[in-house]
Amino acid sequence: MSTSEKTATPPSAPPETPPRGARVKAKQRLGDRIFSGTALGAGTIILVVLAAVAVFLVVQSLPAFQADTSGNHILRGQSFWTYVGPLVFGTVWSSLIALVVAAPIAIGIALFISHYAPRRLAAVLGYVIDLLAAVPSVVFGLWGGLVFAPLLVPLFEWLNANLGWVPFFAGQVSPTGRTILTASLVLAVMIIPIMTAICREVFLQTPTLHEEAALALGATRWEMVRMAVLPFARGGMVSAAMLALGRALGETMAVTMVLSTSGAVTFELLTSTNPTPIPANIALRFPEAHGEGVNTLIATGLILFIVTFAVNAFARWIVSRRAEFSGAN
Repeated sequence: MSTSEKTATPPSAPPETPPRGARVKAKQRLGDRIFSGTALGAGTIILVVLAAVAVFLVVQSLPAFQADTSGNHILRGQSFWTYVGPLVFGTVWSSLIALVVAAPIAIGIALFISHYAPRRLAAVLGYVIDLLAAVPSVVFGLWGGLVFAPLLVPLFEWLNANLGWVPFFAGQVSPTGRTILTASLVLAVMIIPIMTAICREVFLQTPTLHEEAALALGATRWEMVRMAVLPFARGGMVSAAMLALGRALGETMAVTMVLSTSGAVTFELLTSTNPTPIPANIALRFPEAHGEGVNTLIATGLILFIVTFAVNAFARWIVSRRAEFSGAN
């Protein structure tokens, strides 16, 4: 036997294969670890900030729930729930009116941009919509109080004269036009760009095969939109509406500068006796608040936080019901 044969290296054994069904852990690179850590940190920060805000609101609101309110200059002897009830009504009422007015307009504009307008015009309109979404609320408040409200007075008088039998348009018309309807219309103008931008992006995500199949079967443009685009975008439209509603619920300056508040609970839209939303009440009363009055206003902020959270949770529930609908089916 030769020396080379004696010193030959025996063939290496084949690599061990993991048992069937066992999970193989992939080796992570440095970039993967940095990215995953950053994403985890960002998500954790969101939860921490939300928890910190909730804890602050709860702790600072506790004095407002005490039984003895005689020394509270905001409550003036009444219970907290008696005080906050009309404010919750004003917040929800004005926001719902704004959403009812804004939703059809925003959906129509988004459909026109995504499926009807020429490409160049659609690009210009999309840019204008995005620009309107960035306008500060104080600008809308100045415009609504100084320009828009006086322009609406003749319309309010006509509605009262011709439709006064409807409870919404009954009562004595405000000579200044600073009513809950004016504030709601200003809110509608503010939330239209947000809802339009989201709906436009959702409409553009509709599978092209669905649209082409509807057109190939002889559907008109509107029938294609009704059968293919709107069902696909239903969840996105609900999300856009709820995001716009959240903006309307928390709006402060525009409503404060437009609305002549009185704290009443009424469904009349044209009179000077108007409900007061929570954000406007906090903005108006906070400069003079002290002691337990500050805690009372913070407690109303806690109620607004709960209402907004409930609205968003309801929206997520609606969207989750449509989660099974996708471009694949």
